[in-house]
Amino acid sequence: MLKQFSRLEKTRSAFIIIFALLMVVSLIFFYAPTRDAGTASAAEGREVLASVRGDDVVVADLEDLTRTYRQAFGPQFSMAQLGGSRRMLDGLIRSRIVVQEAERLGLMPSDKEVSDRIIKRYTDPATNKFIGVERYKQAVVSQFGDLYRFERQIRDALAEEKLRAFVTAGVQISDEELQTNYERSNTSFELTYVNVTPAELAKGINPSDEELRSYFAAHGDEFRINEPQKKIRYLFIDMTKVAAKLEVSDEELRREFDERKPQAGIRVQQIVLKVADPKLDQQVLQKATDLAQRARDEKLTATEEAFAELARGNSEDPATAKAGGWLASPVRKNPNKTGDIYQGVLDMQPGYVADPVFDKASNAYYILRRGDPVFKTFEEAKPELLVSLRNSKSYAAAAGLAQRAVERVRETKDLARVAQELAAEANMSAAEMVKETPFIKPQDDVPGIGSSPQFEAAIAPLENPQDVGDRVGVKDGFAVPMLVEKRDPRVPEFEEARERVLARVREEKAKEQLEQAARDIAAAAGSAEGLTAAAARFGLKTEPLPSYRIGTPIGTAGTALAADEAIFALKPGEVMKTPVKIGDSWVVAGALKRTEADLAEFGRQRAELAESALEERRQQVFDDYATTLRARIEREGEIKIYEDVLAKLDKQEMPEVAPQRPRIPTTVPVMPAQ
Repeated sequence: MLKQFSRLEKTRSAFIIIFALLMVVSLIFFYAPTRDAGTASAAEGREVLASVRGDDVVVADLEDLTRTYRQAFGPQFSMAQLGGSRRMLDGLIRSRIVVQEAERLGLMPSDKEVSDRIIKRYTDPATNKFIGVERYKQAVVSQFGDLYRFERQIRDALAEEKLRAFVTAGVQISDEELQTNYERSNTSFELTYVNVTPAELAKGINPSDEELRSYFAAHGDEFRINEPQKKIRYLFIDMTKVAAKLEVSDEELRREFDERKPQAGIRVQQIVLKVADPKLDQQVLQKATDLAQRARDEKLTATEEAFAELARGNSEDPATAKAGGWLASPVRKNPNKTGDIYQGVLDMQPGYVADPVFDKASNAYYILRRGDPVFKTFEEAKPELLVSLRNSKSYAAAAGLAQRAVERVRETKDLARVAQELAAEANMSAAEMVKETPFIKPQDDVPGIGSSPQFEAAIAPLENPQDVGDRVGVKDGFAVPMLVEKRDPRVPEFEEARERVLARVREEKAKEQLEQAARDIAAAAGSAEGLTAAAARFGLKTEPLPSYRIGTPIGTAGTALAADEAIFALKPGEVMKTPVKIGDSWVVAGALKRTEADLAEFGRQRAELAESALEERRQQVFDDYATTLRARIEREGEIKIYEDVLAKLDKQEMPEVAPQRPRIPTTVPVMPAQ
C-alpha cells in the first residue's frame, strides 16, 4: 500500500481529503430501516436496488447519499462524478456488510456510546455544553430530515469504527519501510523520454504499392462495404453570409430588451465561518447550522434585514460582513464553474437560505441567501441583444431561403440554376453554393459537414438520381440535398479502398514492430543525451519531463509500477536498458538529472509520516477485509442486485428530492434527558 501511495505523491493530500469525505458520507448514509418494497411505489423512492442478507438498499438510500454530496459540493454535483449509480450502490452494499459483520462479532455500540457521540457532536463551543434536546432535534431534522434514521446512522458509524479498530489492531510500519517510501516519493528527476505508440510508429511505415495490392487480394472481404453509398450534390446557404446583409434597428433591440429583461445576475448574501484548525471543523459546522436555522422562517427563507443582521454579527469575511453579507457583484450563471459554491444559489427561490456549504479553497463554511435579480440597462445589454437578434433573424432568413430553394430544385432538378437565382439573396456566389460529397454511408465524416445524423436522415429517403430531400440544418447553415448516384453494398475495387488498406497495413506492421522498435531505441541511445537521436531514426520525438517524481504520469503514456522501478534505478545520464510497456505503448526514458530526497527533512517529518502511513496501511487492510467479506457473501448468493432498477437510474439520474420533514418525536430514542 505504501508503494501505491508513493506513486500518488502529488495528489495524496487531495486523495486523503476526498477519501475521508467518502468515508464520512458512507458512515452517515449507509443504513436505512428495512423498507417494504412490495407496498411502496418507485416514485416514493422505496423500490429495492439491492438486498444484502435480507437487508434492502432502496432508491431512497441513493437519494440520501446524492443529497449529502450536493450539500458538500453544491447542487451541480451528479452521481456520474463518483462513477455513476453502480459505484455508489457498491458503497452502500459495502456499508451494509460492514455493519452486519460488526453485529456478528459483538461490536455494536451501547446506547451510552451513541449518546456520548451525539453530545460531543452537538456541543456548543461557546459554553462547552450540550446544546439541549430541543435544539438538537431541530438541527437534526433540518439537516438530515429524520431523527430516528440519524441516530441509527450514528450507531452504525460507531460499529464500523469498532470493527475497523478490531481488524487493524496489529498493523505496523517499520522505520526502514517508512524511509524507503519517503526516498521514493521525494527523489526528483529531470527526464527525457520517448513514447513508442502504434499510431506514431505507423506514420513512418511506407509499404510499397505491391504490398498493398497483395494485402487487399488476401483480405478483400474485410474491406467490403456493407451499406449502400450515396453521392450527394447539395445547395448550401451560409447563415453567416446571410447575416452580413441584415440590419438590426434600435427599435427592434428595444423590443427585444423589453421582452427579455436581461439579467446582470443575482444578488447574494453570505455568512462566512472559517475553519482555523481541522480539529474545529465539526464545531464550525455546528455553528453554521445553528446560524442557518436562526435565519430561516418556516419556508426556509429570510428577509434581507434579518440575514444582514446575522452577517454583521457573525460573518468572518470583513468585506461582506460590513455590507450585511452582500457580495460586491451579482452572481451570473457560468457552466464552466461547476465547483463554484455560488452557482448553486442561482437555482434557489428568492430569499431562500441554503444549508452551510464547505469551500475547500477558502477553508470555510458558507451560508448563502439568494437575493433579487439585478437587471441590465439597455446600453449594457445592447451588444448581446444585437448578437442574439442578428442570429435569430439570420436563421429565419436562411431557413426561408433554403425552403424556397427546395421548391425550385424540385421543380427544375438543376442545382446550378437555382444557385444563380438565389445567389444575391444568399450573399454568396453560385459556385460557393453548389457542393458535392464523395460516396458516403451512415456515420461517415462528410467533408464540410462532419458526422451529422440530421444530414443522414435527410438523404436516407433519396433512392433515385435527382431525388431532392428536405432542407436540413448543417454546420454554419442549411443544405438542400439531391442524389447524384447510389452504389449498393459490395467489395470495392482496390483504388477505392486504397486509403483504408494503407491504414490497416501500417497499423498491423506498427503493432508487429512496436516492441522491437522500443528495444532498438533503448539499445541505440546509450545515454539520456543520445535518446533523441535514437528515437529520430524511427520518426519519433522525445519529450521532456523537467520535474518528475515516481508515481506521476509519464506524459500521455500514464504510469506503471515497472516504469517506477526502472526510473528510480536510473543515475544521472543513464537511459533505460529495457523499455517498459504502459497500456498499448512502450516507453524509453533517460535521466538527465537526479535530485535525492532530503533525509534531514524526513527526520523532521518522521512522526507525521509514520502516522499517515500507518493510517493508509490500516485503511488498506480494512478495505481488503471488507472486500473479502463481500466476495464470500456473493458466493453464498446472499447479495442480490436488481439490475432493472439500476438501469433506470443509469438512463436518467434521479432529480434532487427535497428531504421530507417528518414530525419531530416527543421523545428521543437515545439522548438522555437534559
